[in-house]
Amino acid sequence: MAFRFEKLTIKSQEAVQHAQELAADAGNPQIEPVHLLAALLGEAEGVVRPVLERMGVNVGQLQQIAQAELKHLPSASGGAPPQPSRETMTVLENAHAEAGAMHDEYVSTEHLLLSLVKTPSKARELLKLNAVDETDLLKALQQVRGSSRVTDQTPEGKFQALEKYGIDLVERAKQGKLDPVIGRDQ
Repeated sequence: MAFRFEKLTIKSQEAVQHAQELAADAGNPQIEPVHLLAALLGEAEGVVRPVLERMGVNVGQLQQIAQAELKHLPSASGGAPPQPSRETMTVLENAHAEAGAMHDEYVSTEHLLLSLVKTPSKARELLKLNAVDETDLLKALQQVRGSSRVTDQTPEGKFQALEKYGIDLVERAKQGKLDPVIGRDQ
């Protein structure tokens, strides 16, 4: 079965494209799951970083480890642009299955991350070393996503909208960052 790239969200397409660029820049003949992990961790916007941070993962450290791992991959000069390896295709197909299991119409970045955690590869080993497992990931995803479903190609902007656009006045008060109320009796 050929993977249907049109079923990826915009952010997922960007992650796959960034993974391909990472492989091409390093001269790697194949796009490995580690390239995909590094691309997902490199996204400032999106769901992957907030989910991992909610799990207590040091995302910066994980990103450095993934970048270091990329240097150990085989490289070749010249030739065709890098193609997805068999492991990467399995990750993409499993991500599509995860999206279906969550009743989502498109494969989003969280489906890719979940698939990386479940599919045997070097990326999975790196995630496990950083205490990322399927159970905790699903719990963190539930907290970030809520009951939202992926029904279009730009769902990531809808997750955590309150945190993104709102101001938590209670948290600001705890931090002492609120100005005193004028005209209030002491």
